[in-house]
Amino acid sequence: MKKIAVFPGSFDPITLGHTSIIKRALPLFDEIIVAIGNNSSKKYMFDLNKRKKWIEDCFAKETKVSVEIYHGLTVEFCEKKDAKFILRGLRNQLDYEYEHTIAQMNRKLNDEIETIFLFTALEYASINSTVVRDIVRNGGDVNQFLPKEISI
Repeated sequence: MKKIAVFPGSFDPITLGHTSIIKRALPLFDEIIVAIGNNSSKKYMFDLNKRKKWIEDCFAKETKVSVEIYHGLTVEFCEKKDAKFILRGLRNQLDYEYEHTIAQMNRKLNDEIETIFLFTALEYASINSTVVRDIVRNGGDVNQFLPKEISI
């Protein structure tokens, strides 16, 4: 049976922290689906299809990575894709508290799906999409926080 992991998020935009987690997880799984969640009640800065294209561009040479857009519960998306793992990155204690709660709820919804946590590499621990968006809104240069495939 293939080991398939889903790496869910809004990726608004994808950062070096996200790409680092994916690259470090590649040896652990046969396939990683980067799943862009779309919450209609949330206002995103970047178009959904643009975010998908950015991620595809970042991993164009990596056959084990695919990118999909999904709606609804992550666990239900995992079930549709036969994914038994949810991949998440942790930057700090606050991330842990939040992600731990979500992982427990997902486990209650489907006890066959495991959440796998990877700690963010130290050099990317301070990067998050919210701060990147704020820098963009205020006219700052965010290129140092983003993969080279993305130009904002």
